[in-house]
Amino acid sequence: MFSRTKGNYADAIVAYDKAIWLEPNLATAWAGKGRALVGQGKFSESIKAYDMVIKFDPNDVIAWYNKGVALEALGKTTEASTAFAKAKELGYSG
Repeated sequence: MFSRTKGNYADAIVAYDKAIWLEPNLATAWAGKGRALVGQGKFSESIKAYDMVIKFDPNDVIAWYNKGVALEALGKTTEASTAFAKAKELGYSG
């Protein structure tokens, strides 16, 4: 696990991008990149990463939830509610 500093988030994104380059369908790499982008406050970019996770694994509860968090941070409350509802439908109980 990387520490929560901007520099380490950037390093993590580079590592996730390398993993994605090697294996574009690797949902876990996309999810990690999404988390690192949120850590940098890059919510729009993180949503794109979570959309890729969902593309490869539509039942990924955490991706739906984290997408909701990013959408909420951007003030997109209707879209966030939809993502949170999907996460709950898939079993999220946090």
